[in-house]
Amino acid sequence: MGPFAVFGRSARKLCAAAIALAASFPASATEIIAHRGASHDAPENTLPAVLLGWERGADSVEVDIHHSRDGRIVAIHDKDTKRVTGHTGLVASMSFSQLRELDAGSWKEPRWAGTRIPSLEEVLETVPPGKSLVVEIKCPATVLPDLERVLAASPNGGRSILIAFDYGTIAEAKRRMPHLPAYWLYGFSDREATRYRVQEPGDLLDRVREAGLDGLDVRHDGPWVELLAESLRATELSLYVYTVNDPNRARQLRDLGVAGITTDRPAYLRKALNGK
Repeated sequence: MGPFAVFGRSARKLCAAAIALAASFPASATEIIAHRGASHDAPENTLPAVLLGWERGADSVEVDIHHSRDGRIVAIHDKDTKRVTGHTGLVASMSFSQLRELDAGSWKEPRWAGTRIPSLEEVLETVPPGKSLVVEIKCPATVLPDLERVLAASPNGGRSILIAFDYGTIAEAKRRMPHLPAYWLYGFSDREATRYRVQEPGDLLDRVREAGLDGLDVRHDGPWVELLAESLRATELSLYVYTVNDPNRARQLRDLGVAGITTDRPAYLRKALNGK
């Protein structure tokens, strides 16, 4: 069983060490968001990846959430468990205890064997002072009452940022939790354009304003990134981009004035940006 298989005493010591180290990194003009944690080096959406994200100086760590059969919120990207655990099953059809029996680390490297799917409560425990947790809502909006409850109960819940590809979900999340920043994820696909009637950058901005959102989080190589960055700079809204692992592209985006960059490699990108 791996060192983070159970969030017990040893893991809590490592968590405290990571939090202390993370707090020593000052926030930068362009935020660095660790995608599913530091997922280049640790199994995505697990406590090791989250803690490594903080240790490597990320301003925020992003995790994906799904809703278990018994109403628990867990950090996992896919709606099924097959890819990261080898077990075939839908997260929404499994209880929290069943999900906890699965090994979510071996697929990455043998040394992560025994790593468990964490609850959102456990992830929230790791957030250092001055940092934030980006919560990507991957499941239906029926999770929102439980999400609101979990965030309200956590001392770190008020430093959460909400994102979702589903416009109705993120709009409802912002309505329920207006005090939290909320951003609409957009990937520039034909399917999205048809569904949300998006033909030009202004259509995206209109949707954001209609829902009272705080900005957009878009695919970094999308066709309108430069135009959106320029438009949003003139407002109080922000543009975030995902998922960037190339230093040259990161520098281009920083120079465009994006608010933050999501990456699998937070320390690598931080070094690239600091090196000008």
